[in-house]
Amino acid sequence: MSSIVTVLHDARIPGRPEPVDVLVLDDGTVEVGPSRSWPEPGAAGSPIVVDVEGRWVVPGLWDEHVHMLQWSLARARVDLSATRSAAEAVQVVADHLAVLPDTETAPRVVGDVVVGFGFRDAMWPDLPTRAALDAVAGDVAVVLVGGDCHCGWVSSAAAQVLGAEVDASGILREEEWFEVSRRLDRQAESELDGLVVVAGTFAAARGVVGIVDLEMADNVRAWQRRVAAGATSLQVEVGVYADRLEEWIAAGRRSGDVVPDTGDLVRIGPLKVMSDGSLNTRTAFCCAPYAAGPDGEADAAGAEAADLAAPATEAHEDRGALDVEPEELRDLLLRATGAGIETTVHAIGDAAVGLVLDTYAELGIGGRMEHAQLVARQDLPRFAELGVVASVQPEHAMDDRDVVDRYWAGTSAIPYPLASLVEAGATVRLGSDAPVATLDPWAAMAAAVHRARDGREAWRPEERIDVRTALAAHARGRDEVRTGDVADLVVVDRDPFGPDEPLRDMPVWATMVGGRWTFRA
Repeated sequence: MSSIVTVLHDARIPGRPEPVDVLVLDDGTVEVGPSRSWPEPGAAGSPIVVDVEGRWVVPGLWDEHVHMLQWSLARARVDLSATRSAAEAVQVVADHLAVLPDTETAPRVVGDVVVGFGFRDAMWPDLPTRAALDAVAGDVAVVLVGGDCHCGWVSSAAAQVLGAEVDASGILREEEWFEVSRRLDRQAESELDGLVVVAGTFAAARGVVGIVDLEMADNVRAWQRRVAAGATSLQVEVGVYADRLEEWIAAGRRSGDVVPDTGDLVRIGPLKVMSDGSLNTRTAFCCAPYAAGPDGEADAAGAEAADLAAPATEAHEDRGALDVEPEELRDLLLRATGAGIETTVHAIGDAAVGLVLDTYAELGIGGRMEHAQLVARQDLPRFAELGVVASVQPEHAMDDRDVVDRYWAGTSAIPYPLASLVEAGATVRLGSDAPVATLDPWAAMAAAVHRARDGREAWRPEERIDVRTALAAHARGRDEVRTGDVADLVVVDRDPFGPDEPLRDMPVWATMVGGRWTFRA
């Protein structure tokens, strides 16, 4: 029989009127019962009693889509998120370079590259150019990473250091950019691991108990190192991309397996396939052409009619493009599923979403889709029918609302559906896609429940969901703490279900993973 290890005394469960005690058992599960008196500390056989003083206890929160290394690095990079033009971004770089110490290092190496993060050029009135960046960078290698992580702005010196070919714009997109991004990350492993340890601690302080890490890297070996270095705040499911899939299969790795030398913290996760690009980079594959932006790069004429025009699989310059051909997508999903590896597919544009659903239907297998930012109405019920989980990031809607209104003005599909997916019966999971959005589940829940930020009116308010549904989507289906649950718990200072609760700034008092404290305020 299990014994009580820790008692969370005088706790409240959101939605329940009476205080309770949450008993953490030595098998890593919980019991929930009426609040009562406990023996004095130190009495023989007595559990540790933690008086939470009427605070609220909710299930531990998972971030279902993280690029953990990129998130850790972004926190230390030059912040470009507030820039509103190419000229402004260049000025931020100039100001940063002006305060850097002089260096005589020559030739420059990757570690010397100055990296900025977070620019979003879709709404800029001017265009990025390599010449503008070179004018302030000179012989300093400078790389600016787009806020959606699907593009980078590269100076001439950086292109030389990184072995990249860039045109007059200085912009690299999609796979060309991903290759350069991977080269940027080749720093001392111990330095990078230390950044991840710190980032994991910050995540635990926001109530995160686990993440799905979809970094484009050797995530198995990376997390073995990180756990050894002290990254024990989070449970982790690690993903793999096509370039390492055969290695995983040869090693007999199956989704759900514990990764050796990580205790029980790290498990094998899914194969991730990129089917298309992103909205801000205007590479997401859509049925209708992108409306014309400030540089006029797309023709909006006849956009609505294009919904019924060329086949969805036919790439078109102003509709984005596929990153993987349908036959290759089919082969990858079959190969992984047959080897016991779950699958998830990045799909943002409605043409890509439809194609991915078609592929799952053809193969007769379930899976998961990342983002689903633009979905045709007829595709909504197919998520539930096919058993395809919708892994979405509500905070992206707050970042992209103006971009959607400009570039997807001509579409008949639904941008950033959430309530529509829930009402159609889809299983919905929430995440951040950090560093694209902050690794903070309360920010994501606020965006899902209120569809508003920064004092603006709610955007497409018909897609709001209630707090209980948002909590369950961030806690792998758990909408409250119940007897028999795993002891992954979060203690917060305010009632998440309270009237007019903003959620975004929710104070977290403590976080527990498997009955072990990972954060105490």
